[in-house]
Amino acid sequence: MLKPDTFMSEQQQEILVNLEDVCLSLNHVRVLENITFDIPAGQIVTLIGPNGAGKTTLLKVILGIVRPDSGRVWKKSGLKIGYVPQKLHLPRSIALTVKRFLCLDTSYDDRELVGVLNQTGLAPEILQRSIHPLSGGEMQRVMLARTLLKQPDLLVLDEPVQGLDPVGEEQFYALLNELNQTKKCAILMVSHDLHVVMAGSNRVLCINRHICCSGHPDEIESLPGYRTLYGEKSALAVYRHHHDHLHLPDGSIQYVD
Repeated sequence: MLKPDTFMSEQQQEILVNLEDVCLSLNHVRVLENITFDIPAGQIVTLIGPNGAGKTTLLKVILGIVRPDSGRVWKKSGLKIGYVPQKLHLPRSIALTVKRFLCLDTSYDDRELVGVLNQTGLAPEILQRSIHPLSGGEMQRVMLARTLLKQPDLLVLDEPVQGLDPVGEEQFYALLNELNQTKKCAILMVSHDLHVVMAGSNRVLCINRHICCSGHPDEIESLPGYRTLYGEKSALAVYRHHHDHLHLPDGSIQYVD
């Protein structure tokens, strides 16, 4: 379970990424509308919202994969960002060991590789295994290890425990917590896990094309109009907030009393 340290207020912290009035349309449909927020150093920021709300697209904007139509995306000079996607599809026809995967773009000596495997809870013997038959949990840890080799200031994760069983989820979140505590790297992630959102984040942003509401989990939880977005399963987030607007089919927003 993610349990962040007690941090200074955001005003006192170094800002790693700042988005200001970011807008984006895809196929003539508004996907992101006036997105404005900061990612402070060392903090855990969680994005949550319904399917199709623009969460993954927002991550791609921050990563620089997608360019917004308007607005500003500022990043601290020299900022190193590590990205762990939901899944990585590798052709099974390509013979690829874990060691070769970790060294695809940069060569590392065995000492560096073993060190990062230790950080992610993997035994050194995994280096010689094929990457294809790895379990979901092992693959997530291997992808995280590859990211950590770059020594990022900010970890970006898109639903990092998707497909893992409850034990695997808990172990992976515990690992993220340890990395946040020991390396003081900031974490930005998309999550549907109620426990992560309500117990493990310094800040929660509810995204539905725009930011519906944001704040500390305790503040979000106390807002009126708390409603279910993800069904009744306890492993998924039951995320509630006050809606003073409607989302129209063309992506525009209509405010109501």
